[in-house]
Amino acid sequence: MDIAEELDATGLLCPLPVLKAAKRLRALPSGAVLRVLADDPAAIVDIPHFCHEQGHELLSQSDDSGTQTYLIRRH
Repeated sequence: MDIAEELDATGLLCPLPVLKAAKRLRALPSGAVLRVLADDPAAIVDIPHFCHEQGHELLSQSDDSGTQTYLIRRH
C-alpha cells in the first residue's frame, strides 16, 4: 500500500491529532492514504469516530508500546 503522507502527532493531546489529520487529509487527493502516529489515549476513540463521521476509510489501527498507528484513506 502506498502511503501518501505521514503525520506525527505524538506528544499532542485531544483534539489536536484529529484536527491535524483533518487538515492533512483535505490537502490529499481522494483515495490517498495518510499514516497518523499518535500517543494520546483519547485518539483510540477520536480518530475512528472522525473517520466514520467524515466518510474516510480507517484501513488499520494498531498500538505498539503506546504509539498508535492509523492508516486512513481519504474519501
